[in-house]
Amino acid sequence: MPSAREFLHEFVAHYVALEGKLWRTLALLLFHPGALSNEYLAGRRVRYVEPLRVYLTFSILFFAILKFSSPGVFLTVHDQQAQVGAHGPRHIAENKTSTMQVSILGQTPTLPRQWQDFEQLPTAEKQKLVVESFFHYAPYAMFCLMPLFALFLKILYLGSGRRYGEHFLFALHTNAFAFITMALMILIPVDLVRLVLGAWLLAYLPWAMWRVYPSGKLATVCRWLLLMVAYSLAMSLAILACIAIGVMLRH
Repeated sequence: MPSAREFLHEFVAHYVALEGKLWRTLALLLFHPGALSNEYLAGRRVRYVEPLRVYLTFSILFFAILKFSSPGVFLTVHDQQAQVGAHGPRHIAENKTSTMQVSILGQTPTLPRQWQDFEQLPTAEKQKLVVESFFHYAPYAMFCLMPLFALFLKILYLGSGRRYGEHFLFALHTNAFAFITMALMILIPVDLVRLVLGAWLLAYLPWAMWRVYPSGKLATVCRWLLLMVAYSLAMSLAILACIAIGVMLRH
């Protein structure tokens, strides 16, 4: 059995090593676009925090900060709920629709019961369910989009010789950076700081792409624009899916 002194020594050594890894990782990730991915691709991995851990950590932090720094959304919903409650069942009854139907090739099947129930809810209840669905499922949806982000890169850089795993590594690093930057923009309510962070967020990805995937600057910008269009569409669909799942699984 190790002595208390040996145990303390090992604990401190592990903490210092982990802290050193964290600061080295953050320094490259925040201020040197693409450098952290290049370090990993070059085999120099021991000195840095694992990409998946970096992504998960800052993804969770971002959504937590977003949720708890936006009390106005929840207060508004709560106030609206109170107003709706004051009107009683009569107000709800007035907003009910007899039957919701969609026309598909001449047929008019009714929508699932959950959607009908959702449409019959007061506006405040709808808003509350949408917000709750977003915060419950969005972190999972964003993580599930990482393989798709990597696939987009694979398609954009066909013939580059890069393996899919390398694109996935780059996806984790760049999206982790995005989460960190957006979290800072929420936490620092200074317009100038937010402007600088927003500009850095906008410039970071094409700069990182140019460093990790050597090519002409114009070609990099074109690939970045295509990537942003495709990924923005994918994110929009993912957010809609989060809300739909929340509605369908509502008890």
